[in-house]
Amino acid sequence: MTVTAIHTTATTSTTAAPRLLAAGVLAAPVFTVAAVVQVATRDGYDITRHPVSMLALGDPGWVQTTSFVVTGLLSVAAAVGARRVLQDGRPGRSGRGRTWGPVLLALIGVGLLIAAVFRMDASDGFPLGTPAGRLTTMSGHMILHNVGGSLSFFSMIALCFVLAARFRAAGEAGWAASGRVAGVLFALGLGWAMTGGQGGALTLFLGVAVGWNWIAAALAALVVLQRGAGRGVR
Repeated sequence: MTVTAIHTTATTSTTAAPRLLAAGVLAAPVFTVAAVVQVATRDGYDITRHPVSMLALGDPGWVQTTSFVVTGLLSVAAAVGARRVLQDGRPGRSGRGRTWGPVLLALIGVGLLIAAVFRMDASDGFPLGTPAGRLTTMSGHMILHNVGGSLSFFSMIALCFVLAARFRAAGEAGWAASGRVAGVLFALGLGWAMTGGQGGALTLFLGVAVGWNWIAAALAALVVLQRGAGRGVR
């Protein structure tokens, strides 16, 4: 009876892991769609000048704040699933990334939750009625917001390369190459934004969209592999 209970618990754990990992698949599309809809509908917002995080300001700001919270929680849930799935070292499912994959997913989630709690300062004409021009000083809550955002961004970039290495070890050359490209594009978009380059808010958003949605697709592929392994597919 004890053996049966242990077996049942192990089976439940194995079944739950892909479901938790699938939460990470939803995070990027949810964030992207919510941002695009708001970019198209918020008066005074200019994606070339205003970071997506500024959408959390003003009366409709709860939408972006909710997006941060939901995607942050989804990423943390995915980290729990990844801890189990990425430990799988069977043929075709290399154990690469079993340590850093879950850690980076968790850091992405934590960074998003920090960004939800601490908002950016109003500036550069947004929300409507805010004086034009960039900030010369930052409030404490904006500094903490930037810490959370940076934690998520750098973790996403690193995760692209970690998952790419896992796919390469598993012989998935296409996934490995696309992961490295996504990571580089994200890094370039973030780097340009950090230098204060023209249109930096847009390059940052595009970098996030490319890198994070690649991660979502990669996690979906891992879910498929895990389910195939559960059916005995090699």
